[in-house]
Amino acid sequence: MKKLRRLVWFFAKRLLLLAAILGLMTLAFYFSMNAANIFVILKDGMAQRTLAVMMNTEGEGLDKYFSAAYLPMDKRLALVRDGTNPYIPYQITGIDHRLRMEWMWAWPWEDTARATITEQVPGIDGRIKASYRERVAQEQWSPPRWPSARYDVILVRENGQWHIRELRNERAYNP
Repeated sequence: MKKLRRLVWFFAKRLLLLAAILGLMTLAFYFSMNAANIFVILKDGMAQRTLAVMMNTEGEGLDKYFSAAYLPMDKRLALVRDGTNPYIPYQITGIDHRLRMEWMWAWPWEDTARATITEQVPGIDGRIKASYRERVAQEQWSPPRWPSARYDVILVRENGQWHIRELRNERAYNP
């Protein structure tokens, strides 16, 4: 009887250890999957937001990346809606958009994630439109610099897809 009990405990310990290892591997898999999805949403969404401001569009297609409740509150997109956009006189043909995710956390069983990112646009390809050349000094013929910033981001999972719900604490960032 003693040998049978020791044999059962031997297999029970090994089975418990195996279950713990498989549980940790599953947790790591889902965390990594969420991290990859969140990074893609942040990178593509912030680039589309930048292009929407620079090309003076209302931001069509941003609803794939941002929650519908956030878009009316965005400060940079408000420049387009208000007509105070500094990029109106310029024809933007391309940008060098860089985003770095400094920190991210999302539990696999929750629908909310937090991240800290930095955004830079070191290069803007564009020129002043012909109709604005007489009104603007020649020193201002190249587009103004996009202000680099660090954001605290809150994301939510809606219908199985991550959306940026809020960009908080916009702080100037000098690389």
